[in-house]
Amino acid sequence: MSGITIGIDASRNRSGGAKAHLLGILGATDPREHGIDAVHIWSYDVLLQALPARPWLIKHSPSELNQSLLHQLWWQYRAFPSELAKAGCDVLLSTDAGTVCRSTPSIVMSRDMLSFEPEEMQRYSLLSPARLRLFLLKHIQINSLRRATGALFLTHYASEVIQRFTGKLDCIRVIHHGISENFRRLGAPDSIRETPLELRCLYVSNAEVYKHQWQVIDAVASLRKAGHSLQLKLVGGGTGPATARINQAIALHDPAGVFVEVLDMVPHNEIPQYLAEADIFIFASSCENMPNTLVEAMAAGLPIACAQRGPMPEILQDAGIYFDPEKAASVATAIEKLILDASIRQAVARKALELAALYSWGRCARETWDFLVHVSRINSKNIPLTSNPTSR
Repeated sequence: MSGITIGIDASRNRSGGAKAHLLGILGATDPREHGIDAVHIWSYDVLLQALPARPWLIKHSPSELNQSLLHQLWWQYRAFPSELAKAGCDVLLSTDAGTVCRSTPSIVMSRDMLSFEPEEMQRYSLLSPARLRLFLLKHIQINSLRRATGALFLTHYASEVIQRFTGKLDCIRVIHHGISENFRRLGAPDSIRETPLELRCLYVSNAEVYKHQWQVIDAVASLRKAGHSLQLKLVGGGTGPATARINQAIALHDPAGVFVEVLDMVPHNEIPQYLAEADIFIFASSCENMPNTLVEAMAAGLPIACAQRGPMPEILQDAGIYFDPEKAASVATAIEKLILDASIRQAVARKALELAALYSWGRCARETWDFLVHVSRINSKNIPLTSNPTSR
């Protein structure tokens, strides 16, 4: 008996996390082991060239996907359904919930969290283009998730929050992302320095209004005034709309550039080296769908001080020290707990390393292929859809 044919719409995969997800699931396993004969993928040239060559993978690059967003949306709405039919696809995976394609059966993947967090939305002025974009995106995503045969969420937190807006969806899965193997540390983190002359803190993130790097700078400055010897490196902090707030914090606390170093975004394959050089990882974001950077730090075996917001407690569990990312004093208290006790640093780092083993691209790919097959079969048999969430 012949297997099914999968279609993947990756036309909007522009973020680092979206690209990593696609590379991860297409490179980790062979979907033919799940009853899938072929996978057709539609995207823009640069991304398609980065994807692995596989006998079951057929790449499509319509000219519109290399043009403006309006061109992409028009293609998605008018031309894409006929291309899916021509390719003989049995089910479509849309990797962005902002899709306007109405082809069925389909699975829509939810990546955006910002549009569904009212407190985070308020960080943008009411009539700003950013606020308007988030408002429109929220309603487009609500409609696409409701219309889809199945919905794929990256965390249980995202599933619960977004379904407050969509209403209860009939067929869902929660499938956590994996991480690249070059982030993983071999063995237990016993090499953490017990009495370092200076602790090196690292935060990897672009400068967004919900990332709170300025609070971290304030916290580190207060700890230095209290006699702790710390350095802070902000990888990616030099890129993004909140760079002015970071620069203001540096001008106030470290105008001579003694302890804060800010870098622009670096290639993803260079981040493991920055993690290897750090003693403490700080994650101060207040809004995430799936905190991939946090998981990478966990896999690197680092002690972590983390924002107690969103899905972060779901991912990090008890393998870190939590803080309120909008209060510098809270950030400082969490970091100080790690500074004062090497045994705590080692314990949380070891636990984080163990938890990180759960986040592999092989596991993510297998669960994704299984869900696609499941949706294809229930559609062909016309049997009732049921909710079937999958945890790690």
